[in-house]
Amino acid sequence: MRILLTNDDGINAPGLEVLEAIAAELSDEVWVCAPAEENSGAGHSLTLHMPVRLRQHGERRFSVTGTPTDAVNLGMKKLFPDRPPDLVISGVNNGENLADDVTYSGTVSAAMEAALAGIPAVAMSQALRDAGHGFAAARAWAARVLAPLLDVRMPKRTVINVNFPALPADQVKGIRVVRQGFHDYARGSVIEAVDPRGRPYFWFGLDDIEHTLDHGTDLEAVGEGYISVTPLQLDLTHHASIGALAERYSG
Repeated sequence: MRILLTNDDGINAPGLEVLEAIAAELSDEVWVCAPAEENSGAGHSLTLHMPVRLRQHGERRFSVTGTPTDAVNLGMKKLFPDRPPDLVISGVNNGENLADDVTYSGTVSAAMEAALAGIPAVAMSQALRDAGHGFAAARAWAARVLAPLLDVRMPKRTVINVNFPALPADQVKGIRVVRQGFHDYARGSVIEAVDPRGRPYFWFGLDDIEHTLDHGTDLEAVGEGYISVTPLQLDLTHHASIGALAERYSG
């Protein structure tokens, strides 16, 4: 099995090192194509206003001077002229990607780019919360999470989003397949300051976001000490609204 790894934390991120060790348990052909620098919050952005460069760091290990989407896109086009990867795994992200945060996540978006190309894709993130456990849960549990997915034929244009709780590996309660939750919107703080030339600038803070732990969601599962596994779809159409909206334009 040919596996391509990527992330949004950059080629030198500790979570990618963890993922490389995990992938090595699954295959002897593991490739890496990740952003050269951190791209957290980049979402599904594609670099169009400047050139993107591909740099080799070792056998089957490359970085891209662009976004996670660039890394997957360029990796598939330039590294695999004979056949595409059988699986793309993005992560392990430094911090969870839960609920509607997936819309901001470069980790999830990299997996989405692979799914658009028809390749099975998994995004993996580790909640940290300054608990001092690092990536222990992901390191110990990831192979168990991935093994059943290798035999599942997922519908096209879907992604599996996996989040590990901020716990020691032996305290993780298990794995739950759950739906995506939603935050009560309170998107952090905005810090205002003045640069050395006297011009104002703004910096987005990363304060904790309030949320409601609805039953059966990824937020609830991780909050209760479980690994969340959530299938996401790239079709954003709200199908239930089509009929009622169409009536507004009829006749």
